[in-house]
Amino acid sequence: MSADFLSLAMVTVIGLLAGTAIGLFIGYLMKKQRSRWADMTGREKAINIALIVVCSAICIAGLAWRFFLN
Repeated sequence: MSADFLSLAMVTVIGLLAGTAIGLFIGYLMKKQRSRWADMTGREKAINIALIVVCSAICIAGLAWRFFLN
């Protein structure tokens, strides 16, 4: 596997963007979001952050597997 910096950066950034969008959408479907960040409880904030982190990690891993290992 040989990838230059730009390829790694693109996979990371696209994975972060896609993971953030998917995580926020899942949080919205679960009714764990409010219109303002300050209106959410600590548990709702933690759930949203966890969803974003997990979805971003999955998207980055999937993109890396697709473009670097195949």
